Amino acid sequence: MRIEFLNAAREDFLWEQAQLSIGSAPDNDLVLAADQAAARHLRIQQDRRGWVLQLLPSAARIYVNARPVRERALLRAGDVVSVGDCRLLLRDDQDPALRPPLAVPEQGRCTVALRVVAGPLSGRVLPLHDILELGPQGRCPLELPQGEVAALRVCWQDGSLLLEVVQSATRHPVRVNGVAVERVALRPGDQIGLAMHRFVVDAPGLEPEPEIVRPEPLHQQLPEAAAGPPGEVWWLIATAAVLAFGIALVLLIRF
Repeated sequence: MRIEFLNAAREDFLWEQAQLSIGSAPDNDLVLAADQAAARHLRIQQDRRGWVLQLLPSAARIYVNARPVRERALLRAGDVVSVGDCRLLLRDDQDPALRPPLAVPEQGRCTVALRVVAGPLSGRVLPLHDILELGPQGRCPLELPQGEVAALRVCWQDGSLLLEVVQSATRHPVRVNGVAVERVALRPGDQIGLAMHRFVVDAPGLEPEPEIVRPEPLHQQLPEAAAGPPGEVWWLIATAAVLAFGIALVLLIRF
């Protein structure tokens, strides 16, 4: 993961470990100014759910996409974490425009929707039929700071789910997973960001079907086979019969 500093002239920070500590103390992985962060302010850890942010004790509140975080938050590429006046943009290492295309579904298209996870439209689900246009002339006008105007379109083209920037804003580029784009094929789970707006692509039909591997049937052994070879079982039966005959013969002689 790469961290871009949105309002500071500072080089991007590349993070490759499973855990990242952020604070003003010099032993943190990412060191911020003392007037921005506590000595040990937060921790980002990768697990099976993804990137999990944890606010450490005695640290001031932080924000993810302008929403306050009191303890924990699940992060994705494209999120902006605000620590004091420092804004950290989480970016994918790979440019989404360089990704290999997904296999086209047999039916050519599948159910697609943009789920709004941040911004004034938060909580809405925008289904895609043929073309979904966002902007001044689209289905959902996008309010931007400083009165800027931007427009984007999501549509099907040659079996791919395509995002096109129709009109770009000067200060607020359209980003996919934190990377500025103009035209890119989308994948399920991608996050589209424009200023304070965040849209997550829900397209389960574009995800590869899990490979089903049938387990080989277990060889079930009969109880006598588990005890030993078949010959041993008959030998035990014969031994028991001889012992019983001997005991009966002794009792007959004595009485």
